[in-house]
Amino acid sequence: MRLIPLAAAALSLAGCALPYPPPALSPVTQPAPSPASASLPPAPLPRMQTAPVTILVSIDGFRPDYLDRGVTPNLSALAAGGVSAAMRPSFPSVTFPNHWTLVTGKVPDHHGIVGNRMEDPARPGETFTMASDDPFWWNAAEPIWVTAEKAGVRTATMFWPGANVGWGGTIVPNSHGAVANATRPEDWQQFNQAVTGAQRVDAVIDWLRRPAATRPRFLTLYFDTVDSAGHANGPQAAATTQAVADVDVQIGRLVQGLRDLRQPANLVIVADHGMAATDSARTIALDRIADPADYRLLSESGPYATFYPVPGREGALEAALLKPHPHMTCWRKGAVPARFRYGTNPRIPPYVCLAETGWLILKSAPATAFRGGAHGYDNRAPDMAALFLANGPAFVGGKRLASFDNTDVAPLLRDLIGLPAGVGLDGDDAPFRPVLKR
Repeated sequence: MRLIPLAAAALSLAGCALPYPPPALSPVTQPAPSPASASLPPAPLPRMQTAPVTILVSIDGFRPDYLDRGVTPNLSALAAGGVSAAMRPSFPSVTFPNHWTLVTGKVPDHHGIVGNRMEDPARPGETFTMASDDPFWWNAAEPIWVTAEKAGVRTATMFWPGANVGWGGTIVPNSHGAVANATRPEDWQQFNQAVTGAQRVDAVIDWLRRPAATRPRFLTLYFDTVDSAGHANGPQAAATTQAVADVDVQIGRLVQGLRDLRQPANLVIVADHGMAATDSARTIALDRIADPADYRLLSESGPYATFYPVPGREGALEAALLKPHPHMTCWRKGAVPARFRYGTNPRIPPYVCLAETGWLILKSAPATAFRGGAHGYDNRAPDMAALFLANGPAFVGGKRLASFDNTDVAPLLRDLIGLPAGVGLDGDDAPFRPVLKR
């Protein structure tokens, strides 16, 4: 699909923010300019009365500086005409904890999704993975689509970690996974990586074609290809830049689809974390630091690692882990520095180790050379910064914000949807007050 020039992208979202009478024209009244006329100012769009919708878009693993590569005309146009920032993820800077933070306003230590893999002492013998949809793991914090549905705001999720979960419910015994007393988005899709970016965008646009009574007012959209390319090739690789360019085409497809529908929208486009370059020369072999017989490694061996001691071997493991190590720091969970806001949840194992950015904690030294990318490091590390941009009739255009914590995104979404301020959240809407039209 042809990319949308900056001026056209800005008009498609912000230019139809004022009230006006409906035009007596067909839905598609002003096509996007052709490549030959792309430098000419676009003709004014017909003005419309449709109320804005809010669309939360995640581009997994998208660093803010990816916008500087010259391959993102659509995202860059939205940033130039809207609000942008380098956002701080929560610790640990991995996918599921941060996606749940973005929609709950709570840090992982408080919302309970403390890793991509975890255990809970209340469920001995079970392990949470990224395929787990038992509400038990998710029920500690209410996601915004549940809050919205309870308030009568219809929602739809085209993928988002946790959006397939029957939130607040419980698994019915002997029911093959049926969930009782649950709330879900009115429309949702089970994640499948084979669904293309274009298919994901088209599903969102199709939802917005519905009559007003069944049209969602809050939607989510998720893209995973930039993260996958960053892991496989590293953040500086040409293949990663191509993935960035490809997802920008899909953002253009979304903008054009909204334009064709004459549907104003407040777009909030985020990433869950950034990406750091890694290679086999920067690794920390755990079996050279502690006896593998003394511990059980639970999760995220890589940028960070968490450990359970083998009963009776606590002293030996602690002595090995807590002494100084090059390129790695380890703590008892209760001694993790306060700025990480991590270490009180019962799902966090007793010991946490964090590598220096760009280094990897591995079970043993790698047998073959490799290069790639990883995330999970200190959430304040520059390479872990996450994309944030917002564009639409609710925002003052052309603003660059100072960095803020991603716990502030859910309070912003509440403002856009018209929900009351949340209670007990770890963030607030303070970073956005100067750029929100009141």
